[in-house]
Amino acid sequence: MAPGEKIKAKIKKNLPVTGPQAPTIKELMRWYCLNTNTHGCRRIVVSRGRLRRLLWIVFTLTAVALIFWQCALLVFSFYTISVSIKVHFQKLDFPAVTICNINPYKYSAVRHLLADLEQETREALKSLYGFSEIKARRRREAESWSSAWDGIRPKFLRLVPLLVFDHEEKDKARDFVTGRKRKVSGSIIHKASKVMQVQESKQVVGFQLCANDTSSCATYTFSSGVNAIQEWYKLHYMNIMAQVPLEKKINMSYSAEELLVTCFFDGVSCDARNFTLFHHPMHGNCYTFNSGDNATILSTSMGGSEYGLQVILYINEEEYNPFLVSSTGAKVIIHQQDEYPFIEDVGTEIETAMATSMGMHLTESFKLSEPYSQCTEDGSDVPVRNIYKAAYSLQICLHSCFQEKMVEKCGCAQYSQPLPPAANYCNYQQHPNWMYCYYQLYQAFVQEELGCQSVCREACSFKEWTLTTSLAQWPSVVSEDRLGQTVDILQRPEPEIHHGEPSQQYRDASVQLRWPAGPVDELLRGLRH
Repeated sequence: MAPGEKIKAKIKKNLPVTGPQAPTIKELMRWYCLNTNTHGCRRIVVSRGRLRRLLWIVFTLTAVALIFWQCALLVFSFYTISVSIKVHFQKLDFPAVTICNINPYKYSAVRHLLADLEQETREALKSLYGFSEIKARRRREAESWSSAWDGIRPKFLRLVPLLVFDHEEKDKARDFVTGRKRKVSGSIIHKASKVMQVQESKQVVGFQLCANDTSSCATYTFSSGVNAIQEWYKLHYMNIMAQVPLEKKINMSYSAEELLVTCFFDGVSCDARNFTLFHHPMHGNCYTFNSGDNATILSTSMGGSEYGLQVILYINEEEYNPFLVSSTGAKVIIHQQDEYPFIEDVGTEIETAMATSMGMHLTESFKLSEPYSQCTEDGSDVPVRNIYKAAYSLQICLHSCFQEKMVEKCGCAQYSQPLPPAANYCNYQQHPNWMYCYYQLYQAFVQEELGCQSVCREACSFKEWTLTTSLAQWPSVVSEDRLGQTVDILQRPEPEIHHGEPSQQYRDASVQLRWPAGPVDELLRGLRH
């Protein structure tokens, strides 16, 4: 039987048909209303009274009309895109700009504090590379390893010994001082070279840190000997500087008058009085423009370099510490007035002898708090004490959490972060094993074993500055030639006009860009020979 005939037979069976004729439309509609699940249709048929039946008809038709209207809206909204663009000009608060010299302290001011450490560092470089003497390679290798230490009683190498590993004997290492091989116990952690790779070598250099009872030790190795010695130097450097009073460290660093040569903002001249001192443990004296300390925040309504901040910096490369830093320049960070400037994490390095233009793009983000996200409004509901004098952020929470764990586990605070209340910076006079404790704790922090990453949460609202940097040579060759001629004319007792090359006197006074003079520079020259 065809499908149509089956349906017709079923309808005839259920409907009260008295003759051979087919069911009418009225009978079909009545049958549908009595058997459907639609509440309104059934009520139209079974209701008694015309008024009730009329009301149910109106309600049912209204509901059907609303359904079709909503479906039409969904279809039109799916194929229709509404775009609303508002263009308006307003003054924006200019951000705070923090500037630091890459070299934290003037070398002449801190050299007396680091004299013993630098002597051992020089001898360590000499023992490893033999760069300070012009000798044949075979002759250098034939000499006794410990001959460089004749007459020297190492102090820092006794505390944290430097070791040289051969790839063939991974469990044994040669001591820098004695030159003897010894078995290395404990874990060996290899760290990537991040500063410079001087030459390919079959040897791996590292240093060993041990607990008080020397029962547990850890050895940190580097594929570059220079990187290993610089990291070793940095550990002792932090230990020494942690014992220097803050006021003395401020005096040993660069003043605002020394760092800032010229300053313009929005076309108006500014000077050191417009900058606020901010002392960073690892970067020395930093200076913040438009910090908002005097309750006044500068604003600008125009874009372009002419309406922003323009400064010329004097880096003073001759005062650079050759063992601590291996590059010259400055670090700049853009931030809000209530934010802490994390120079070491997100600072932008500015190259010397270059005009650097930095375009800023502000992105302001807002998030809904619980139950829509796990963000925090101001950090008051996060169980980590904010040790920074700044507004809450995820970065501040992580650093504060690590510093609290450092004080709890090691008994002292790490030098590069602010001091928690009633805590002191680490030094091995009072805390002999703080270096081993710090490295172990930092390893656990990176592997998210301290719980800081699970406790700290993002802020619900934050502002982020995206920087676009462009470089140009400064000054140009033509400007340098003309300025050289002008300086030469002004310095002569009788005015004379010179053409062509600038005077020799001006060339001697001009800034020469090079690597910092010292062991690193001598090492590079020695390896070339």
